[in-house]
Amino acid sequence: MWRHGFLFSPRCVFQREPSLAKSVDFARPSSIVPDMSGNPAPSPASRWQLQGCRALVTGGTRGIGQAVAAELLGLGAEVFVVARDPERLQRCLGEWAEAGHAGRVHGCAADVSLDSGRSKLLEQLRARLPDLDILVNNVGTNLRKATTGYSEGEVRHILETNLISSFELCRRAQPLLCAGAQRSRAAAPTGTSAIVNVVSVAGLTHLRTGAPYGMTKAALVQLTRNLACEWARDQIRVNAVAPWYTWTPLAQPVLEQESYRTAVLERTPLGRIAEASEVASAVAFLCMPAASYITGQCLAVDGGFTAYGF
Repeated sequence: MWRHGFLFSPRCVFQREPSLAKSVDFARPSSIVPDMSGNPAPSPASRWQLQGCRALVTGGTRGIGQAVAAELLGLGAEVFVVARDPERLQRCLGEWAEAGHAGRVHGCAADVSLDSGRSKLLEQLRARLPDLDILVNNVGTNLRKATTGYSEGEVRHILETNLISSFELCRRAQPLLCAGAQRSRAAAPTGTSAIVNVVSVAGLTHLRTGAPYGMTKAALVQLTRNLACEWARDQIRVNAVAPWYTWTPLAQPVLEQESYRTAVLERTPLGRIAEASEVASAVAFLCMPAASYITGQCLAVDGGFTAYGF
């Protein structure tokens, strides 16, 4: 049956123009159907997993970072976690090893808001992994105050933890990510490496989080766009996820206040607080081969908050 210049049948689609005619057998496995460049397309199973990938996750022992590390491990990645608390780090590493990820999970106790901490991390990372496929900049902190109530030291601490640490880790990890992208492209023509910056809807609109937190997250969104364009030539994709209120240690103090939690839920179309695992799923997707043509984007994981009008 002809419709809009195409002939539709259960097994084939033909364009009317002979020079553009193509035939696709939908009964054949998609892994052997070539893309338009003539290269074999990867199988669906390989596009939705991270087997053999190497990842670095900052702030990876609490909240969203811990959920991201667990998600990446579950999808087959080898994961290097950095966190400040050495005891908690060792406990998390032990739990992941007992869960079946022994040999694929490593860690370093360091404060990435400090240059010395970033140097320590990169030294130990390079000793363990030859390259990187994934960098997840998750570390963050906050102090909720009126703008005039912050000391200069408090503002600098938020800036160094939320923004400067991510900026510097992107720069210092770039050679490792380039090497990872080259290895990935040797296996598949669309292979890339990926950076995911965990920002916040506070970087997209006003929240009651305080100005320094909001401006650091907004700056990370712009950094995401800049690096996505600058490093595309190196086949490094750069994206961000922007959560709304999520059950994490950072948000728990305000969410435990009934009046505050009620106000949050009234602005959330889905009518509930997010779980850290739901944010982790979005992060993992942006790292997958299935997202190989997505870069420079900020994905709001917000239950509809940013779309909600009156």
